[in-house]
Amino acid sequence: MSNEPEKPQEDLTTVPAVGPETAEVPQQAIEGLEPPPDGGYGWVCVLSVFIINGFSWGVLASYGVCLAYYLETDLFPGATSLDYAFIGGLNFGCAMLVATPVTSLTRILGTHIPMYIGVCLQTGGFIAASFSSRIWHLYLTQGALVGVGVGFIYIPSIAVTSQWFDKKRSVANGINSAGSGIGGLIFSFATRAIIDNISLGWALRITGLVSGIMNAIATSLIRNRNAIIKPPMRGFDVKLLRRPTVLLLLTWGFVSMLGYMTLLYSLPDFARSIGLSPSQAASTAAYLNLGTALGRPLIGFLSDRFGRIRVAGLATAVSGISVFTLWLPAESYGLTVFYSLLNGAVLGVFWMTISPLCVEVAGLAELPSLLAITWGVVILPVTFSEVVALKLRRPSFGRWEYLYPQIFAGTAYLVAAAVLFVLGRMQRRVKTPPP
Repeated sequence: MSNEPEKPQEDLTTVPAVGPETAEVPQQAIEGLEPPPDGGYGWVCVLSVFIINGFSWGVLASYGVCLAYYLETDLFPGATSLDYAFIGGLNFGCAMLVATPVTSLTRILGTHIPMYIGVCLQTGGFIAASFSSRIWHLYLTQGALVGVGVGFIYIPSIAVTSQWFDKKRSVANGINSAGSGIGGLIFSFATRAIIDNISLGWALRITGLVSGIMNAIATSLIRNRNAIIKPPMRGFDVKLLRRPTVLLLLTWGFVSMLGYMTLLYSLPDFARSIGLSPSQAASTAAYLNLGTALGRPLIGFLSDRFGRIRVAGLATAVSGISVFTLWLPAESYGLTVFYSLLNGAVLGVFWMTISPLCVEVAGLAELPSLLAITWGVVILPVTFSEVVALKLRRPSFGRWEYLYPQIFAGTAYLVAAAVLFVLGRMQRRVKTPPP
């Protein structure tokens, strides 16, 4: 046996994460961690996060239906289109804004207590919104309160799936991320139907109650592996920002969200602008979410097979290219639906790949800390992108009312794809650490 002293553990954990594009050394071997089971109770956690995504982000994804309804009616006197756009942005922005305190609370209180708090906040927000009579009521309820609730539910849950999987990490995250598509599909159809047949108020109340019950069930089933992994779970770890790969990943997230929010919320009103009926306009949001449900597991499978950074970059590029080749020339219901299905599969690639990509770049133990930074970085684009998009609208252009928002979204996705390809090249240069 050699008398050479063993290398300290902390030296190993500073080695950049090496994924399938750079090495065959398992991540947990690099970090000295017990290997994830790649299954077992992890599949229950996948189901739980699937439900949480469906009844949090899926609900938010259907806001485009409410937005189109708000824009076509004068429900709140004095409200402008920018007011309604900002409410949707507040959903995402407030969810991301609470990431740092929620990460710290999760370290102190565990996973479940913050999530149960979130269930109460989200449910209460929708029910309170149903009684709104002024636009500022809607800001506080359907905007801020619902957004904070989603943040409390989602932030503690997002890292759990990656803790249970290694070789199947991306496909597992793809499956649970598809929950937002299923939820968005259900609520997009249901919201418009309830509005047309009952009222907007009851649409909001039913949304709050149903999502609250389902999220409470999912929260009770979820389990983390923090006791084994012992993540530091820092709310804002400045040391991570010293890594160029981390900065590139954060840049990708920021820029891609500019396109994502524009697409997610603008599509139903775009459909209205080209002469489609209110029900057809609402269905475009539903088909967008159907594409999400079908595409994300496939992207997860391809990511595990061909490399997570590479596949995420290609999906981001497809999102941008499809804007110019399909959305821009769309004038009929058929082409708009086709675009919704195709782009739904790839436009939210950030949400389904960010957890595996954080592991690739920083390692499993640093996953919660890097996620907390990521949520902080995307606050501005998720809050203001749709506001910018509606400001760019030109109703006087007729059929081309959404020309500038379309160019804005497509360009953002192409720039984001270029950033991720640079990150991929940088990761491929990382040498495999010695055994």
